[in-house]
Parts: sequence; C-alpha cells; structure tokens
Amino acid sequence: MPETPRIAVPSGATDCHMHIYGPPDRYPVAASNPSPVPFERDLAGYRAVKERLGLDRTVVVQPTAYGTDNRCTLDAVAALGAARAVVSVRPEITEEELSRLHAAGARGARTFMLPGAVVTWEELPALAARVAPLGWHVQMQFDGGDLPLREATLRALPCPFVIDHIGRFHEPVPPEAEPVRALLRLLETGRCWVKLSSPYGTSRRGAPGYEDVSTVARALVKAAPERMVWGSNWPHPNAPRPKPDEAPLLDLLADWAPDEAVRRAILVDNPARLYAF
Repeated sequence: MPETPRIAVPSGATDCHMHIYGPPDRYPVAASNPSPVPFERDLAGYRAVKERLGLDRTVVVQPTAYGTDNRCTLDAVAALGAARAVVSVRPEITEEELSRLHAAGARGARTFMLPGAVVTWEELPALAARVAPLGWHVQMQFDGGDLPLREATLRALPCPFVIDHIGRFHEPVPPEAEPVRALLRLLETGRCWVKLSSPYGTSRRGAPGYEDVSTVARALVKAAPERMVWGSNWPHPNAPRPKPDEAPLLDLLADWAPDEAVRRAILVDNPARLYAF
C-alpha cells in the first residue's frame, strides 16, 4: 500500500518537479521524444499523491514527450490552482508568447541536454537572455559528470539556473570529486539552485537510503540550504517498475537536512522565492 511521510510536512510545502501526461489525441507526442509516454499518469493520479504527501503547491515541469508544445503542462497548472510551470521554449520565441506563458504561470525554461533535447548547449546563452527580463530561470538536466566542462558557460548565464536531480551524476561520485566540487563552486555564485529529486535515477546503492547519491545531497544542503528545493519526479517516467513510493523519497529529507527549519526552507520558503508563489 502507498505510504505516508514520517516527517512533518509544513503548510505550503511544494513539489518542485513532476510531470503530467494527457490523452494522446489531445496532446500529441513530439517527434523528438525518445522514450515511451506513461499516458495513464494523469492529473487525477497526481492529485492523490499530492494529498497523501500533504503538499499544497506544485511545479509542473514540461516533459520531453511534448517538445515545445506546453499545452498539457499549462492545462495542468490551471487545473491544480496553486501551481507554476517550467516550460520548454526555443530562443527565437516571440515576446508575445513569452508574456502569454508568464501569465499562465510559467516561471522557468527547461533545457534537457540528453536525448530529446530541443535546446543545445550552444543555444543556452541566447535562451537565458530571452527569459531573464521576466525573472525566469533556466532549469537544466544533463550528466553532472560534465560540470567541469560546463562551469564557465553556467557562470556566464544572465539569469538564475536550476540543476535537476542532485546533479544527476551518471557515474556516482563522492563529494570531493571534481564534478561535485564544480557544482559547489556554482552554488557559491548565489545564482545556482539544485533540485533534491530522483536519487534512484543514478544510484548504484539503491533504496532505501541511496547512500552514494545521498552523500552528495547532504554536501549540497550544507553548502547552500537556501537554494535547495525538493521534487517527487512523479510519475518517475524513466524508473523501472515497480515505481518508487513518493513518501520514502520525501522522508529522505530527514537525512539530507536533519534540521527542521532547513527542511521547511527547502519545502516552503525556497520554492516561494524561486517560483514567485
């Protein structure tokens, strides 16, 4: 049976990373999509997870399945109410379309530097320049092992940037490894944020503690607790079945951030600032 969290979940707690998939006749899959689409994971399914975890706010992240067609994501934001969106757009987007997306709840532009990408590393600075005037950030997902090569590019971006999934180090590394050191240096800039999400995506140690990834999560929280946010990554699109239970994933915060005030910042205060709730 699905579990409920053991930790105290404060009022205003936010799931900062999840996806919604809708009927294919209404939301066609993009030709660039590299993976099967879990169509059964719809809004009703997420509402049940949100209620079970005691969450009040949601950030719907555009999945790679839909490319730059953000309709499913924005429809979900409108239906959920207390929600924001991270959308997928190209640098040549018009000012009118950016304004429309902002009014619909978008506060960030997703860049997915893996199969299915719609924005390249070379295009990233131009995209960041387009969204910076709106107060948006760029949200990034890539192999964290590449961080030493990408550090200079990220430092030069004209807007905040959010790095997914505890850095998503495809080859698990200890906190003293150079890729993690590069991420810690980026956190020192004050413009880098990290999502504490999907530890199962790269862990070799596995549940329940994902210790090889958790050791990095603890180092990141210690370095910049004011720029950490948490996400469920529901419906765990690339995880094998059985899918992870979201409650134990939320409970990992007790290990990563033992101080209750820090956990509140991660779940409530930090998302409120990043997504302008």
